[in-house]
Amino acid sequence: MPTVNIALIGYKFMGRAHSNAYRQVRHFFPGKLEPRMKVICGRDREAVTAAARKLGWEEVETDWRRAVERKDIDVVDISTPGNLHRPMVLAAAHAGKHVVCEKPLANTLADAYEMLRAVERAGVKHMLMHNYRKIPAVAFARKLVQEGRIGTVYHYRGAYLQSWLLDPKFPLLWRLDRKLAGSGALGDIGSHACDLARCLNSEFESVAGQLTTFIKERAYPEAPRQAKRRGRVTVDDDANFLARFRNGSAGVIESSRLCGGRLNYNMFEMYGSRGSLAFNLERMNELQFFDATEAADRRGYRTISVTQAAHPYVGAWWPPGHIIGYEHTFVHAIADFLSALERDRLPEPNFYDGVRNQAVLDAVERSAQSGRWEKVKCPI
Repeated sequence: MPTVNIALIGYKFMGRAHSNAYRQVRHFFPGKLEPRMKVICGRDREAVTAAARKLGWEEVETDWRRAVERKDIDVVDISTPGNLHRPMVLAAAHAGKHVVCEKPLANTLADAYEMLRAVERAGVKHMLMHNYRKIPAVAFARKLVQEGRIGTVYHYRGAYLQSWLLDPKFPLLWRLDRKLAGSGALGDIGSHACDLARCLNSEFESVAGQLTTFIKERAYPEAPRQAKRRGRVTVDDDANFLARFRNGSAGVIESSRLCGGRLNYNMFEMYGSRGSLAFNLERMNELQFFDATEAADRRGYRTISVTQAAHPYVGAWWPPGHIIGYEHTFVHAIADFLSALERDRLPEPNFYDGVRNQAVLDAVERSAQSGRWEKVKCPI
């Protein structure tokens, strides 16, 4: 079986999730190309060496440019903070490598567009890791929408709510620095909500948004406990906006990292002329469906357990009713990526989706500054 040599840049949260996917994918999703976990890259040699042993990588590198430029590498997987995505993607494209990149694609719309043009010119395949598209219940919801089961969509609601920043003593990490992260809740988790809205409903036409930073200062994590230095939080804690979609529907998108009790509450609701759908990541194996065409005395939401072999991706795993989890979404994404390489086509989502998502985030930021509705201005 031909092998595809992978270089992974980043070894923490997303690096672990991606590593597990490469390690597991061929055990459950057969294919012609075998991913080989060739080299993992990180700045701290001791830490990345420990990660390589634990996660199953053959070699270690501390200079990401050397990893990208290796002639034996076929795919560069970028699982780093957002400020590094642009230079890494440009270097990978220049070296003729296929690219997997974590979301959001970039910290600015201009950077995202430049990255798209780079992979286009290089003729390499590119995938954006919006893994929530790969949840069986979400993929099944998309199928129902495409089949017309909920009819004309009138209203879309998406929310991604977390609580990990609720404690004001939580330190000033990189995700709270605009220079590194690009934005706060908007780009970190709001980008997922935007991508699901585009995937399930329609492209965005215009938005009216607000961005709020509730806890404006936090202690630096490296400061001594007895004399902690404090710094300014330069990103949003909370982002929400109204939306008009190109299909004529209206919507509301919310994202926040200060919602107590919401550990990882990624949800959507769709309301149409023939029915409705509802999903919540915290119950990720379930999809709620309301059929408005049924007789009035039989109407009501029913919960579909999306665990049957006929449902998207599920047939590769366990018998009906045996649920899957968060890590499986990355396996599905890598399976789709390898399948795309085999068939010489672009995987989904890709950098085109990344640019379109970034255009929505850009419009939300412009609206928050202007206090007005703003058009989504996408360069593609």
